[in-house]
Formats: sequence, C-alpha cells, structure tokens
Amino acid sequence: MSLDSVTQSVDDAVSGFFEPIAKWLGEVVFYAVPVGGTDLPLIVAWLVVAGLVFTGWFGFIQFRKFRLAVDVVRGKYDEKGSAGEVNHFQALTAAVSGTVGLGNIAGVAVAVSIGGAGATFWMILCGLLGMATKFVEVTLGVKYREVHADGTVSGGPMHYLPKGLTERFGKNGRTLGKVLAVLASFMILFFGLFGGNLFQVNQSYAQLVSVTGGEDGALGSSAGALFFGILVAVVVGIVLLGGIRSIANVTSRLVPAMAGIYIVACLVVILVNVTAVPDAVVSIVEGAFNPEGVAGGVLGALIIGFKRAAFSNEAGLGSAPIAHSAVKTKHPASEGLVALLEPFIDTVVICTMTALTIVIANPASLGEDIGGVTITSDAFETVLPWFPYILTVAVLLFAISTVLTWGYYGLKAWTYLFGRSRVSEITYKVVYTVFAIAGSLLTLQTLIDLADAVLFSLAVINIIGLYLLAPVVKRELNTFLEFVRTRKAGGSADGDDDDQESVKTIV
Repeated sequence: MSLDSVTQSVDDAVSGFFEPIAKWLGEVVFYAVPVGGTDLPLIVAWLVVAGLVFTGWFGFIQFRKFRLAVDVVRGKYDEKGSAGEVNHFQALTAAVSGTVGLGNIAGVAVAVSIGGAGATFWMILCGLLGMATKFVEVTLGVKYREVHADGTVSGGPMHYLPKGLTERFGKNGRTLGKVLAVLASFMILFFGLFGGNLFQVNQSYAQLVSVTGGEDGALGSSAGALFFGILVAVVVGIVLLGGIRSIANVTSRLVPAMAGIYIVACLVVILVNVTAVPDAVVSIVEGAFNPEGVAGGVLGALIIGFKRAAFSNEAGLGSAPIAHSAVKTKHPASEGLVALLEPFIDTVVICTMTALTIVIANPASLGEDIGGVTITSDAFETVLPWFPYILTVAVLLFAISTVLTWGYYGLKAWTYLFGRSRVSEITYKVVYTVFAIAGSLLTLQTLIDLADAVLFSLAVINIIGLYLLAPVVKRELNTFLEFVRTRKAGGSADGDDDDQESVKTIV
C-alpha cells in the first residue's frame, strides 16, 4: 500500500468521525443572524463590541499612548532586575509571529473579493478597536503570571482567569476561574496542534509544491511531502526545546524579515502604480459607505471587513498573553501597551498593504470563486512576474514562525493540565513535532475547522473574564503611568518597585 493511499485513508477516517462534531460546533460558535441582507456571525460581534467597550473604558488608549508603547518597545522604561525571560521587543515579535500568517495574505484577498474595496476600511477600524482588547488581556497575562523557580514564566488565560477572579470575588470566583482555566487550556492546546501547527505546515507545503512544478515536480510526491514535513519538524523541535528564549531569538529576526519582504513587495506594486493610489484610497472610503454589488450593502462590507480582521489579529482570544507574559518587567501595563501594537502591525499595516495592493493591481482573478492566495499572487504578478517565488518564501516564514509560537502556547496549556515535569514537557514536544510531519501529508480539514471553532469558543470565556477584571487593568495602567512620570521627572530609574511588581507564584 502506497503512502498516498495510507494518508488518504487516514483523512477519510478522521473526517468521517469528526465531521458531525465539527459541523455542530461550527454552527454554534459561528452562528450568524441576518442583518441588512447579509449574515453577521455573533462571535465577530462579540469581539468587536469588546473592542468598543475597552476603547471607551480606557479613553482611546490605543491612540493616546501609542508613542509611549513604541518607547517601551525600544527599552526606554526597562528596569534592572525585572523577572521574566525576554525583552519587550522579543515578546512582541513572538506574539506577532502567531497572528501574522496566511490570513494576512489569503484572508484579505477574500475580504476584498467578496466585500469590495470598502471592506478594507472596516478591517482597519476593527484592527484599531482590537488594540484596546489586546492591551487589557496582555496586562492581565503579566499581572497574574507565574515565575517558576528556574526563572521560566507561565501566563495566559489559564492563569489570570482563576487568580484574577479569586482575587476579586473570593471562593465563588476561585471555582469559576478553575473551570474556565481548564477549558481555556484544552482549547488552546487543541488549536495549537491542528490550526497553529498542522494547517500552517499543510498550506506552506502546498504553496511550495505549486512553484516547484506541481504534483509532477521534485516535491510533488508523497516522499517529497514526507521530506518537507520532517525538515520542518526538525527545525521546530530544535527551537521548541530552547523554550521562549529560543523562540523569541528566532522570531525577533524572522518576523521583521518576513514582514519586510512582504511589505517591500507591496510597495513595489504600489509605487509602480503610484498614480492609481489616490483613486484606490477613494474607492476604499467610498466603498465602505456606498458599496456596489456587495450583499447587504454597507453592512455587508462592514461585516466582511470585521470578520477578516477578527480572524487575523486574534484580539480577545487569549492566545497572545501567553507569549507576552514572559517579558522582563515589573509593570504589567507596560507590556499591555506593547501588545496594543500587535493588531496595528498585523491588521492596520500588513493587511492594509495587502488590500491596497490588490485594489490597485485589480487582477483579473479578483471576484472569481478561487483561493485568496491566488488573488494576492496574481496582484503581485501584474508587476513582478516572479513574485510567486517571493510569496512562497513569505508563506514559509509566516508558517514556521506561527508553528513555533503556537508550539509555545500549546506547551503552556499542556503543562497547566498535565504538570511541568521533564517527562510531560518532552512528551508534548514529541507530539507537536510529529504533528508538523503529519501536516505535509494529511489535510484533516474537518479537524482544522473544529480547531477554529474551539479557538473562537475561547473568546467567549476570555472576554467575560476581561470585563470582570478590567478595574484591575485600570489600576495597573495608573501605576505604570505614575512610574513613567517619575522617570521623566528625573526620579530613580530603577527604584524600589517591589510593591508594584506583578503577582507571581514561585513553584
């Protein structure tokens, strides 16, 4: 029996078993209501409303404190002796690597194709709102993280939900928090294995095959797929063994590189068509409020834009706080401010660059019922005939960085559920690397769909916790702003801030 027939049998068997479950959960999580001639998924509305609430609650913090956030990333307010494993810049790039991916390339193309140029406007707005949500969840992630005896750090919703709710509501909060923490851990672990690992490897392999001769090319065979999977698994395994320090060292180089390659390619297309830029901007703004040929009109464009942005930047899902919690700081809100840059980079910059490139190039495939990556590739190809090769490099970099970051997220969920013993951690890392190999061989689309539904289920749990713990975030923000004022006034740069340190448990 050939390897192809074996993998097809596995695909069929898994799909047959999980398809009813995936379909049911998908219908529940992504339940949509008809609004103005189109369908609005309630989970998207849930994420957008959270962004609106936190934007108002914290006085448009994403705009008022943007410059301060950049200063923190630059290390202007670093303090000696702060607990943690990585600096602000490394924490940011590690988290960004988990969100910047195929959604920025394919998802945006789908949004423009279905929702017209106007969907870009609403996508940007949703990204700006998501900055406030990201600030809240990451501040909590650092506030309630655990710093272990060996100096490593664990954080995320599995930590701030039980600790924060216990602190605010006592015994009742402790019980609810523990239940939510276990559910959050299972959801993060499940998505990490299938969405953050298997899917990324699968899609990057597919793009690589397409530019190397297709199924008849050097990598088109099952042996080529196995070789690619093993190669990725080895790289991921080596980096993952080094923990967040190793991941941060890689992503702090990989993320700027992959973003740089992609943005430069976008700028080439835009500059070659520079005379078309004003018309493109006008079409984006006019299309947002007067879209033609879009189901649901303005609401249709708005919903499509919001949906793609919510899926892209993951604000409110509780994943990013896991990476950000490892930062070296005594002030949780300092990393919360750093984190609000994440949706800006992911959605406002990279997604917008993709959308503007597509609108300007206006490829013939735009509007056709084909894959999003093809539309993006065709847009670049109008100026750069060799762009599919550059796109392949970008996809590979996006995929590997995403696999690495979600490997870390999954590890923290795994150790919360099964303990931090050496055997437990090695078991997880072996399982995760095996999934990377499987990604090049198997499709398992049903499980990937199930993973998406599971991850967005986490948003319901996480955002409820964010609402309940928002007053804690407000206090942490005021504490950090007072520290900044003292630093600017010439106070001690590394004063005694023990009373302001984040809550942490030595275990």
